[in-house]
Amino acid sequence: MNYGFHGAARGGAEALRRHRTEYAIEAALLGTFMISACAFGTLLELPASPVHQALPDSNLRRALMGCAMGLTAIGLIYSPWGKRSGAHMNPSTTLTFFRLGQVPRWDALFYALAQLAGAALGVLLMSALLGGKLADSHVRYVVTAPGMWGVLPAFVAETGMTFVLMSVILRVSASRYARWTGLCAGLLVAAYITFEAPVSGMSMNPARTFGSSVVAGSWQATWIYWTAPPLGMLSAAELYLRLRGRERVACAKLHHQNSKRCIFCEARAARAR
Repeated sequence: MNYGFHGAARGGAEALRRHRTEYAIEAALLGTFMISACAFGTLLELPASPVHQALPDSNLRRALMGCAMGLTAIGLIYSPWGKRSGAHMNPSTTLTFFRLGQVPRWDALFYALAQLAGAALGVLLMSALLGGKLADSHVRYVVTAPGMWGVLPAFVAETGMTFVLMSVILRVSASRYARWTGLCAGLLVAAYITFEAPVSGMSMNPARTFGSSVVAGSWQATWIYWTAPPLGMLSAAELYLRLRGRERVACAKLHHQNSKRCIFCEARAARAR
């Protein structure tokens, strides 16, 4: 038992030493995403904002929010940092690629922890900068919460959205169009915010929900956003494995065709030796 514990501890320490840059990048990427969400959420939804006053149509404001966050996601995925870490920015994505054998266990754990920390730090930074504006009841630290139809539709919607998102990621990344995986993901984020947000608040990401909730002190139905996204993505992975097989699973990076180091390919090569 002792030997096993010390061996595992050494494995974790080694992963942290070798891949700490990638872990820090994951935290920074999701932190930046949350900074963007807080900034645009305040700009569009704070009643005192000139943009809000100029755009009284909530559907139009939501569409603009979708475009802003979709473009933010795309920019982060194709950024030099995103190209290096793989730009998961979501514990559910990391967990799914771990299930598919593309991410070693210590990398999966540290990626998830970094994502949680990055999301919370991003919202904390914007809370310090915006103060009461971000705390206003119309913005509420951009928390995700079930919409007008309640908990069950929100759970179903979050599961369905993440199922489709991961299905697209797996299929596109394993095709000749792999370089467009990040673009497809960003477009889905934009569409989901525009059309689905009134149902579930549109999280798809336990860390994104955690970042807003921990700063706001609001935990309304957060179990949905901790369970539905992993369920949806893991279900998509299982279906993909049954239909196409493990050998057709691409690298865990959302943008792999670049010159940046890939810790996932390094791990596979090491296992093959």
